[in-house]
Amino acid sequence: MKQHDLSDTSTAFDHGAVSRFNAWFFRTFDRYINHIARRHKDAAFTDLTSREVVEIGAGVGANLAYLPDGCHLIAVEPSRRMHPGLQERTAAAGIDLSLLPHGAERLPLPDASVDEVICSLVLCTVRDPSAVLAEVRRVLRPGGRFRFVEHVAAPPWSPRRWLQRAIRRPWAWLFEGCTLDRDTVTTVRDAGFAQVTLRRERFRRSAFIPVNSVIWGIATR
Repeated sequence: MKQHDLSDTSTAFDHGAVSRFNAWFFRTFDRYINHIARRHKDAAFTDLTSREVVEIGAGVGANLAYLPDGCHLIAVEPSRRMHPGLQERTAAAGIDLSLLPHGAERLPLPDASVDEVICSLVLCTVRDPSAVLAEVRRVLRPGGRFRFVEHVAAPPWSPRRWLQRAIRRPWAWLFEGCTLDRDTVTTVRDAGFAQVTLRRERFRRSAFIPVNSVIWGIATR
């Protein structure tokens, strides 16, 4: 395991029963989530070739199958309850792990130091998505890529948008800050990347109706 500066862990958290629930939920349902998100993740993540990848909000390791053999994963994950599952799964997969217990608004990584940053279903939850994307741009080398799959606000005319607004507060409490109706499209496009390729498409046959409005794509530094 490579070493990084872990001196500032002030943004790491453990919310007790709620954090335990989230760690259980994503460990239990990650196969189902990966199933309904398969086409989206395949489009965004399949051709990863870098030997070192940064993942924002790595959780319990839902995206490990997309990492190349022998990859070094720099996992940014502030929820301490996710750490045991992530460590167990990376060890089983033979992936070299550096676990950074930080929020992604400040990354303890040098400027222009990595070629690939990935995230899935994370920008909905971070406190300041614009700050996170600014950090992603900072740590990417020129030509480096940010790959993402994210749920977003449903179209204004959609019944799902009404549902998102109706359950916004209890959902955010249960899922530790997850905001159902964020305009992540605008945030990504305004983040200053040289090129953004982005598509919208719903998760098909998903039981999680409030998070069925989805974008995925690649932003190049």
